Amino acid sequence: MATSATPRKYTLASRSSQLAQIQTNIVRDALAALHPSVEFDTSFMTTGGDQNQSQALYLLGGKALWTKELEVAMLEGSVDMLVHSFKDVPTVLPEGCEIAGVLQREDPVDSLVVRKGAPWKSLEELPDGSVVGTSSVRRVAQLKRNFPKLVFKDVRGNLNTRMAKLDAPDGPYTAIILAKAGMVRLGWGDRVTADLGPPTLLHAVSQGALAIEIRSNDEEARALCRSITHWPTEWACRAERACLRVLEGGCSVPVGVHTDLIEAEGEPHRGRLHIVGSVTSLEGEKHVEHSIEAEVHTVEEAEAIGAKLAQVLIETGARAILDDINADREKKIQQAKANNEKVDA
Repeated sequence: MATSATPRKYTLASRSSQLAQIQTNIVRDALAALHPSVEFDTSFMTTGGDQNQSQALYLLGGKALWTKELEVAMLEGSVDMLVHSFKDVPTVLPEGCEIAGVLQREDPVDSLVVRKGAPWKSLEELPDGSVVGTSSVRRVAQLKRNFPKLVFKDVRGNLNTRMAKLDAPDGPYTAIILAKAGMVRLGWGDRVTADLGPPTLLHAVSQGALAIEIRSNDEEARALCRSITHWPTEWACRAERACLRVLEGGCSVPVGVHTDLIEAEGEPHRGRLHIVGSVTSLEGEKHVEHSIEAEVHTVEEAEAIGAKLAQVLIETGARAILDDINADREKKIQQAKANNEKVDA
């Protein structure tokens, strides 16, 4: 008598932080709800980005810090799906990998969080010289334009670590700036002091969205991921990523975006896309910002709009800003190498 094949079990993997585990469980539960007969497991690991908590992101390089080890495990077949904060995913993936699913986006806005017990309710209320923690040069560059009397200081670590640094009695920070989505997913929404949306602050590309990465030849996994994909979020995020890809920016480049996609009534997979993009010099003295609005009928059309926005930004001053930033980064990398050599001597 013929025996039936053993049903396939899918392992979802991510970083080992509390937030990453919560996000992976969100995806697992969404898949299990739609596919109750399929077994889904989870696996968590530490990545290079988690291990290096001392250097500024500006000097560490690209977003692959958070994804490389996970992708190696997936390509070797140890796991089947990777769950990412979409903003941490490089715009160009390794060969054999693809983003197959995108869940509905949480509010992508950045938020101000003041030290526990402090009276201030906005950036405008903070006393001159207050230290505001963030590891994002995008946030610092944009905020220096309007808040030159505040001091911005790097703060690394997962959200738990950054919140502990903020609330430490002897800590330097008056406030920190975090992505609201992570705070909400951790159940810490009540600690948000104020949202920092446009025009004060344009958020990071794909911020607030969860993405699922798979092996490109895994048709079964792709079908599962597509079943839980929220197409308006996917189209908006892919437009933003196309803009960033053309600008050749990463998480350490001051590229900000804000996107709205309004679904057309009675017409599935059709909508009006409005995307704003900006590039800001590190000290905030130069800022280029533009927007495009257009009807889109496919995800490829959405990506084309994002790429077009990037070209407009480049032609109106963004290229010069990015060239200066890259030169500055290379200078600081060489200085860091020289300092390390002095320590080793």
